[in-house]
Amino acid sequence: MKKILMALVAIVAMTGLTSCNYNSLVEKQQGVDQSWAEVENQYQRRADLIPNLVNTVKGYAAHESKTLEQVTLARAKATSITIDANDLNEENLARYQEAQNELSGALKSLLAVTEAYPDLKANQNFMSLQAQLEGTENRVTVARKRYTEAVMDYNTSIKKFPTMIYAGWFGFKEKPQFKAQAGAEKAPEVQF
Repeated sequence: MKKILMALVAIVAMTGLTSCNYNSLVEKQQGVDQSWAEVENQYQRRADLIPNLVNTVKGYAAHESKTLEQVTLARAKATSITIDANDLNEENLARYQEAQNELSGALKSLLAVTEAYPDLKANQNFMSLQAQLEGTENRVTVARKRYTEAVMDYNTSIKKFPTMIYAGWFGFKEKPQFKAQAGAEKAPEVQF
Protein backbone atom coordinates (compact mmCIF):
# COMPACT_ATOMS: atom_id res chain seq x y z
CA MET A 1 0.00 0.00 0.00
CA LYS A 2 2.84 2.37 0.90
CA LYS A 3 4.54 1.79 -2.50
CA ILE A 4 1.31 2.55 -4.35
CA LEU A 5 0.87 5.77 -2.38
CA MET A 6 4.49 6.81 -3.12
CA ALA A 7 4.02 6.05 -6.82
CA LEU A 8 0.81 8.07 -6.85
CA VAL A 9 2.56 11.03 -5.14
CA ALA A 10 5.41 10.82 -7.68
CA ILE A 11 2.94 10.84 -10.59
CA VAL A 12 1.09 13.83 -9.15
CA ALA A 13 4.41 15.64 -8.57
CA MET A 14 5.56 14.98 -12.14
CA THR A 15 2.23 16.16 -13.48
CA GLY A 16 2.52 19.28 -11.33
CA LEU A 17 6.00 20.01 -12.65
CA THR A 18 4.78 19.58 -16.20
CA SER A 19 1.91 22.00 -15.61
CA CYS A 20 4.27 24.62 -14.18
CA ASN A 21 6.35 24.53 -17.37
CA TYR A 22 9.61 23.75 -15.59
CA ASN A 23 11.26 22.44 -18.75
CA SER A 24 10.05 25.43 -20.71
CA LEU A 25 11.52 27.78 -18.09
CA VAL A 26 14.86 25.95 -18.27
CA GLU A 27 14.85 26.34 -22.06
CA LYS A 28 14.02 30.03 -21.82
CA GLN A 29 16.69 30.60 -19.18
CA GLN A 30 19.23 28.88 -21.42
CA GLY A 31 18.09 31.13 -24.28
CA VAL A 32 18.80 34.20 -22.14
CA ASP A 33 22.22 32.84 -21.18
CA GLN A 34 23.07 32.09 -24.81
CA SER A 35 21.92 35.54 -25.91
CA TRP A 36 24.05 37.15 -23.20
CA ALA A 37 27.06 35.14 -24.37
CA GLU A 38 26.53 36.53 -27.88
CA VAL A 39 26.40 40.11 -26.54
CA GLU A 40 29.71 39.54 -24.76
CA ASN A 41 31.16 37.91 -27.87
CA GLN A 42 30.36 40.94 -30.03
CA TYR A 43 31.72 43.40 -27.47
CA GLN A 44 34.90 41.30 -27.31
CA ARG A 45 35.17 41.43 -31.12
CA ARG A 46 34.97 45.21 -30.91
CA ALA A 47 37.61 45.31 -28.17
CA ASP A 48 39.91 43.14 -30.28
CA LEU A 49 39.69 45.55 -33.23
CA ILE A 50 40.56 48.63 -31.19
CA PRO A 51 44.34 48.09 -30.73
CA ASN A 52 44.75 47.78 -34.51
CA LEU A 53 42.69 50.90 -35.08
CA VAL A 54 44.63 52.86 -32.45
CA ASN A 55 47.98 51.76 -33.86
CA THR A 56 46.96 52.77 -37.38
CA VAL A 57 45.83 56.21 -36.23
CA LYS A 58 48.91 56.57 -34.01
CA GLY A 59 51.15 56.49 -37.07
CA TYR A 60 49.35 59.45 -38.63
CA ALA A 61 48.26 61.46 -35.61
CA ALA A 62 50.94 60.97 -32.99
CA HIS A 63 50.19 64.32 -31.35
CA GLU A 64 46.61 63.19 -30.64
CA SER A 65 47.95 61.13 -27.74
CA LYS A 66 45.19 62.22 -25.33
CA THR A 67 42.46 60.77 -27.57
CA LEU A 68 44.46 57.60 -28.17
CA GLU A 69 45.04 57.22 -24.43
CA GLN A 70 41.32 57.68 -23.69
CA VAL A 71 40.44 54.93 -26.16
CA THR A 72 43.03 52.60 -24.66
CA LEU A 73 41.86 53.26 -21.09
CA ALA A 74 38.18 52.87 -22.03
CA ARG A 75 38.97 49.58 -23.78
CA ALA A 76 40.84 48.31 -20.72
CA LYS A 77 37.92 49.22 -18.46
CA ALA A 78 35.34 47.69 -20.79
CA THR A 79 37.23 44.40 -21.10
CA SER A 80 37.88 44.18 -17.36
CA ILE A 81 34.16 43.96 -16.56
CA THR A 82 32.65 40.58 -17.27
CA ILE A 83 29.38 39.17 -16.03
CA ASP A 84 28.57 35.52 -15.74
CA ALA A 85 25.09 34.78 -17.09
CA ASN A 86 24.12 33.47 -13.64
CA ASP A 87 25.07 36.82 -12.06
CA LEU A 88 23.01 39.00 -14.39
CA ASN A 89 21.25 41.63 -12.32
CA GLU A 90 20.40 45.31 -12.72
CA GLU A 91 23.54 46.57 -10.96
CA ASN A 92 26.01 44.34 -12.84
CA LEU A 93 24.38 45.05 -16.18
CA ALA A 94 24.44 48.81 -15.49
CA ARG A 95 28.20 48.72 -14.69
CA TYR A 96 28.86 46.66 -17.81
CA GLN A 97 26.77 48.95 -20.00
CA GLU A 98 28.44 52.08 -18.56
CA ALA A 99 31.90 50.75 -19.44
CA GLN A 100 30.77 49.86 -22.96
CA ASN A 101 29.22 53.33 -23.38
CA GLU A 102 32.50 54.96 -22.31
CA LEU A 103 34.31 52.92 -24.94
CA SER A 104 31.76 53.93 -27.58
CA GLY A 105 32.30 57.59 -26.70
CA ALA A 106 36.07 57.26 -26.88
CA LEU A 107 35.79 55.56 -30.28
CA LYS A 108 33.61 58.40 -31.55
CA SER A 109 36.31 60.86 -30.47
CA LEU A 110 38.97 58.79 -32.22
CA LEU A 111 36.99 58.66 -35.45
CA ALA A 112 36.35 62.41 -35.23
CA VAL A 113 40.10 63.04 -34.96
CA THR A 114 40.68 61.11 -38.17
CA GLU A 115 38.67 63.68 -40.12
CA ALA A 116 41.64 66.06 -39.80
CA TYR A 117 43.99 63.59 -41.53
CA PRO A 118 43.16 63.03 -45.22
CA ASP A 119 46.08 60.62 -45.64
CA LEU A 120 44.76 58.50 -42.79
CA LYS A 121 41.24 58.48 -44.19
CA ALA A 122 42.67 57.23 -47.49
CA ASN A 123 44.75 54.50 -45.82
CA GLN A 124 43.39 51.10 -46.87
CA ASN A 125 44.18 49.49 -43.51
CA PHE A 126 42.32 52.24 -41.64
CA MET A 127 39.35 52.07 -43.99
CA SER A 128 39.17 48.30 -43.53
CA LEU A 129 39.37 48.59 -39.72
CA GLN A 130 36.73 51.32 -39.70
CA ALA A 131 34.40 49.15 -41.81
CA GLN A 132 34.99 46.20 -39.49
CA LEU A 133 34.25 48.39 -36.47
CA GLU A 134 31.02 49.65 -38.05
CA GLY A 135 30.01 46.06 -38.82
CA THR A 136 30.80 45.05 -35.26
CA GLU A 137 28.67 47.88 -33.87
CA ASN A 138 25.80 46.55 -35.99
CA ARG A 139 26.42 43.05 -34.63
CA VAL A 140 26.40 44.41 -31.08
CA THR A 141 23.04 46.02 -31.77
CA VAL A 142 21.61 42.77 -33.15
CA ALA A 143 23.01 40.73 -30.23
CA ARG A 144 21.54 43.18 -27.69
CA LYS A 145 18.18 43.04 -29.48
CA ARG A 146 18.18 39.23 -29.34
CA TYR A 147 19.13 39.32 -25.66
CA THR A 148 16.32 41.79 -24.96
CA GLU A 149 13.82 39.55 -26.75
CA ALA A 150 15.00 36.44 -24.89
CA VAL A 151 14.77 38.27 -21.54
CA MET A 152 11.30 39.55 -22.35
CA ASP A 153 10.12 36.03 -23.22
CA TYR A 154 11.71 34.54 -20.09
CA ASN A 155 10.50 37.29 -17.71
CA THR A 156 6.98 37.05 -19.14
CA SER A 157 6.98 33.29 -18.66
CA ILE A 158 7.99 33.41 -15.00
CA LYS A 159 5.30 36.00 -14.27
CA LYS A 160 2.39 34.09 -15.82
CA PHE A 161 -0.07 32.22 -13.63
CA PRO A 162 0.28 29.42 -12.48
CA THR A 163 3.98 29.31 -13.41
CA MET A 164 4.74 32.28 -11.15
CA ILE A 165 3.90 30.11 -8.16
CA TYR A 166 6.47 27.48 -9.05
CA ALA A 167 9.13 29.66 -10.68
CA GLY A 168 10.34 31.08 -7.37
CA TRP A 169 10.50 27.64 -5.80
CA PHE A 170 12.94 26.51 -8.47
CA GLY A 171 15.07 29.68 -8.40
CA PHE A 172 13.88 31.31 -11.62
CA LYS A 173 14.38 35.04 -11.10
CA GLU A 174 13.73 37.99 -13.36
CA LYS A 175 16.62 38.89 -15.69
CA PRO A 176 17.67 42.54 -16.29
CA GLN A 177 17.20 44.45 -19.53
CA PHE A 178 19.51 46.96 -21.17
CA LYS A 179 18.58 50.55 -20.52
CA ALA A 180 19.00 53.48 -22.88
CA GLN A 181 22.12 55.56 -22.42
CA ALA A 182 21.58 58.79 -20.46
CA GLY A 183 20.63 61.57 -22.87
CA ALA A 184 19.50 59.14 -25.58
CA GLU A 185 16.05 60.71 -25.52
CA LYS A 186 17.49 63.93 -26.99
CA ALA A 187 18.05 64.06 -30.72
CA PRO A 188 21.64 64.97 -31.66
CA GLU A 189 22.22 68.48 -32.98
CA VAL A 190 23.31 68.64 -36.59
CA GLN A 191 25.00 71.82 -37.71
CA PHE A 192 26.16 72.70 -41.20
